[in-house]
Amino acid sequence: VYTMNFLDRQILAILKGPIQAELQISNSVMGVMSGITFALLYSTVGIPIASWADRGSRRMIMAWALGTWSLFTAVCGFAQNIYHLALARVGVGIGEAGGVAPAYSMVSDYFPKHQRARALSIYSLGIPIGSAAGILFGGLIAQAISWRAAFIIVGGAGIILAPIFYATVKDPKRGGWEVMVKRPAPKAAAFGEVFDLVSRKKSFWLLAFGAAACSICGYGVAFWLPSFLMSEYFPNDLTTTSWYYAAITFVGGCLGIVGGGIVADRIGGRRRGVYALAPAIAFLCALPCFLFAVNTSSPWVALPLFIIPTGLNLLWLGPVITAVQHLVPGRMRTTASAMFLLINNLLGIAVGYSYFGAVSDMLEGHVAAGQEMRYALYTGLGFYIVSATIFLFASKTLSRDWVDETTGEGVTSAAPRTPAANSRIAIGAAAVLGGLLLVAMKLAAILALPWYAYASVLVVGVALFVSGVISPGIHLRENVRER
Repeated sequence: VYTMNFLDRQILAILKGPIQAELQISNSVMGVMSGITFALLYSTVGIPIASWADRGSRRMIMAWALGTWSLFTAVCGFAQNIYHLALARVGVGIGEAGGVAPAYSMVSDYFPKHQRARALSIYSLGIPIGSAAGILFGGLIAQAISWRAAFIIVGGAGIILAPIFYATVKDPKRGGWEVMVKRPAPKAAAFGEVFDLVSRKKSFWLLAFGAAACSICGYGVAFWLPSFLMSEYFPNDLTTTSWYYAAITFVGGCLGIVGGGIVADRIGGRRRGVYALAPAIAFLCALPCFLFAVNTSSPWVALPLFIIPTGLNLLWLGPVITAVQHLVPGRMRTTASAMFLLINNLLGIAVGYSYFGAVSDMLEGHVAAGQEMRYALYTGLGFYIVSATIFLFASKTLSRDWVDETTGEGVTSAAPRTPAANSRIAIGAAAVLGGLLLVAMKLAAILALPWYAYASVLVVGVALFVSGVISPGIHLRENVRER
């Protein structure tokens, strides 16, 4: 399912060339449509879906999510203009919102803590496998038939897989590896209860924003690098570009993700800060490799130089996702994962896709013709340094915030919030919502739509988010009264 998630998401990276040519779309508009339009609802709708998954069937939610995003992927093949394509990608985002957080929780319940980083790393292989498959099959189908056929065929495959997934995958017992002696079975956690816990843990916020910073570069490069390859190495050759970039994504991604999981499981048990320290070191090593790669004239010399930073860029997935699972007890994992993904994807996808496209358009006339994307990639690499710095800070706080599955220690160890802290949280939430509204208005301006068109989409996303917060809060109050 995770492979299909990234196949449907990343297929647009290789198809954007023919799409832009047919629909007359600039890099800036393409970046905004692929990033912000997709990420707004993908990130916000994930919270209420995750809250539902902490109470209901995670297997059923994932099956419906797969069918939904696959359907809208197929609909992309019928788009006649940028507005049709944008609406279809919104549908893909809503579907994909229910595919990841429940899976993190299920995998964590399948495996004990000493195997969890490797298990989540193997699950995360869906990223390079799905991305490589989307790039390869999308490019080959587009070359042989059309870009529209590529969307329809790939979306149809996901629709077929959804009922197979539901019929064959077992939903494990929540928190099955937790040994809580002489305690009754815990009730499902409400969103407010989860937020109250993670908001007091510095590690959660450092991991989330550190992952978001690297995802800005990771998602952005993954989306725009095919354009660079076609302009520098394989002019107008979609087939060769597809094979070349699929090899980079598959080989580098698989090595990095599996390697990160092994390192975390081998060393993290003795020193929990390694779960954040390993990604920080990886990003600092990836930076010079990528700089050498984009400045190499031979594509075959550049190939291993691209594979190395691709692997290092994805090494964080196993360790960081595992660490997030250990910041809360099992009954809270799906919601905590969705909160993590909200920050990671809202910044990573929305900013990453849009940033590189906008910068490349801004550089037209200021650098040599055809070199705009190269310089845009240069500027984006600074996010690696930001991410490494944040993860270094997180490595210092993880041990204190860790939840021990055998004793429950760490569930309430964080200091209680003061009224001043609550005020800061409220101000921060208002700032985030205000920022999202400004982004929606900017998006409407770029796409020449009335501002209220995208503001209404934002309001729907916020309403769904709030519904996922308030309705479980009723259950939380009932639980408090019972105690």
